[in-house]
Amino acid sequence: MPPAEALAADVAQPQDVYADLNPEQRAAVEHGLATLDRHGPLLVIAGAGSGKTKTLAARVARLIQAGADPQRLLLLTFSRRAAGEMERRAGRMLHRALGLRASQMPPRFPWAGTFHSVGARLLREYAHRIGLVPNFTILDRADAEDLMGWQRQALGLAETADRFPLKGTCLTIYSRVVNAEARLDQVLQEHFPWVFPAHDDLKRLFKAYVEEKQRQQLLDYDDLLLYWSELMSDDTLAAELGERFQHVLVDEYQDTNRLQATLLKRLKPGGDRLTVVGDDAQAIYSFRAAEVRNILEFPTQYDPPARVVALERNYRSTQPILDASNAVIEMAKDRHDKRLWTDKTSSERPQLVTVDDEARQAIWVADKVLERREQGLKLKRQAVLFRTSSHSAPLELELTRRNIPFVKFGGLKFLESTHVKDVLSVLRWAENPRGRLSGFRVAQLLPGFGPASARRLLDEMAPAPDPVQALRDFKPPAAAAAGWASLRALMLRLLGGDDGDSDSGDGGGDGDGGGGLDGASDRWPMDLEEVITWYAPHLERLHDDAPVRQADLEQIARIAQGYGSRERFLTELTLDPPEASSDESGVPLKDEDYLILSTIHSAKGQEWNAVYLLNCVDGCMPSDLSTGAQAQIEEERRLLYVAMTRAKEHLAVMAPQRFYVTQQARHGDRHLYATVSRFLPGKVARHFDKTGPANERQAPLPELLKPALDVAAKLRKAWD
Repeated sequence: MPPAEALAADVAQPQDVYADLNPEQRAAVEHGLATLDRHGPLLVIAGAGSGKTKTLAARVARLIQAGADPQRLLLLTFSRRAAGEMERRAGRMLHRALGLRASQMPPRFPWAGTFHSVGARLLREYAHRIGLVPNFTILDRADAEDLMGWQRQALGLAETADRFPLKGTCLTIYSRVVNAEARLDQVLQEHFPWVFPAHDDLKRLFKAYVEEKQRQQLLDYDDLLLYWSELMSDDTLAAELGERFQHVLVDEYQDTNRLQATLLKRLKPGGDRLTVVGDDAQAIYSFRAAEVRNILEFPTQYDPPARVVALERNYRSTQPILDASNAVIEMAKDRHDKRLWTDKTSSERPQLVTVDDEARQAIWVADKVLERREQGLKLKRQAVLFRTSSHSAPLELELTRRNIPFVKFGGLKFLESTHVKDVLSVLRWAENPRGRLSGFRVAQLLPGFGPASARRLLDEMAPAPDPVQALRDFKPPAAAAAGWASLRALMLRLLGGDDGDSDSGDGGGDGDGGGGLDGASDRWPMDLEEVITWYAPHLERLHDDAPVRQADLEQIARIAQGYGSRERFLTELTLDPPEASSDESGVPLKDEDYLILSTIHSAKGQEWNAVYLLNCVDGCMPSDLSTGAQAQIEEERRLLYVAMTRAKEHLAVMAPQRFYVTQQARHGDRHLYATVSRFLPGKVARHFDKTGPANERQAPLPELLKPALDVAAKLRKAWD
């Protein structure tokens, strides 16, 4: 192509990228643009499937187009993926709106991220002003539990005569106290009444836990918000950050907890240039201390009240599905008024399917899944949803019997895999050599290096002015001498403290010998590759399925390529880890198509052409464990609404009439009879076509499926 023609092809004309916004979306996008420097708060109530992401991205692009500085725009989300998608979409829209050439890059949004990742960045930047060390280590959930467990043991609480909560429960209680901004006695009374007698001991435990984190220069997830909030309690710093972030936009506001709401209030006390987007009807995370009152009461927190724009046009589901979903949520006690509508007409109404029991439910769903597959609907476009993971046990066996591949979401997280934690612990120890948790784990990977030796190593490093020198001088147990030489050499390289000693086994040095991290700063991601190489023989020794686990480590290495430093990698991976590892149930490697099985919580934000909802009966939906208070029941109603609004064309709500329950020997096994969920009374059920084989003559159950009743019963017993 001639140079002139190439230049012409590289030139674009400005486009009206907002032309296809509906009136409500445009109102949200254009809010306050007439007075860009100062305008009041905006609440966008974005119904399911109403184009929330598109609207928020368009508002970001429009603000910048109108003169806002992208460097001073703070976009807060609840996942790294959501932040990245928002940044990409806003960038593309702005690129077209400004008529930039194809070779020109749109502005970047450096402050787009999750609450926790933004908090981590700000705390590292302002550490010296609030008494933190900049190279603090961020604990993931498992490590925080272990640290809580250490303090629980050290205080003798594990040996108390009365039952004392386990370390995971203790951390959950502590986390709720922090995130709900509540007193310990309030949290125990409302959520953990059986733990209330341990109130005073828990206060001692939490005090010790906090002091140990400070001693080891550690922060857990909750600290990232708590310290950020404390930073904002200083009027000077709050004003500085409020001016630094000209515009603040928050996605999924219904999922914020009280601490996050306080953060925003301190950042923008008058609500000036603050936009929050969310849907109170999809507030389903109270177990994470999310507070639905935040979005319900947002408009009245300001004077004058915040402007409210409701997005009611749905671009996902057919009108019959929306009619049923609207009927469910209209029975909610407190909510923002909206009624979803669409121009996607259909003669097919959602189905309310009554079946004899869970085994028949599994057969019906499997039959329907295969029927729709034969009609051209891929398995990937179909999903089975359930309130609790154990509800899918009979269906999983039936799918296996019929050779129907499936993927189940809602299981273990990637970073919970032993081999991944081993590798990341090496990096965390190098990042913070005073971190006892990481060092304790890494040292014990060596044959002949037990807990006593690991404690001796860490006890020598803890008080030392230079922990790297203490590591260099440590004398390992004789049985671990060879393994220690290799680990010592690796750690000295990672710490930038390799002094080239001939007995170190690591040859040559690239550090400054002072134990700092600067010597390793230019080695990323080579240092991760060195860790994986060092770990390889331990992986072979510790795990029979080493080749499968090696694939996880290779995935970690690929992820690391996208980060400029070890600190950034560890922070982001800890705050927003990948969902699954290759050593658990995952995508069938030999199947190009597979059915989706998911808990409702994991399905939020997703959509499928066909959705089958299991066990929509009282006891399961709502759960027996979530009917102690009206607020819990209302959240269960919202869960049903979220599940139903995932469906685009086909929706089947299943209602087994009885459940097989395993009891003690004196009672024997028995059936519990169930009723259709209280959330589907007559005026709601009239939006469904009632069907099902419950009263029809049926063939005997397949032999392979019968054990599923026992499996489901045992799982339910454990769950109850």
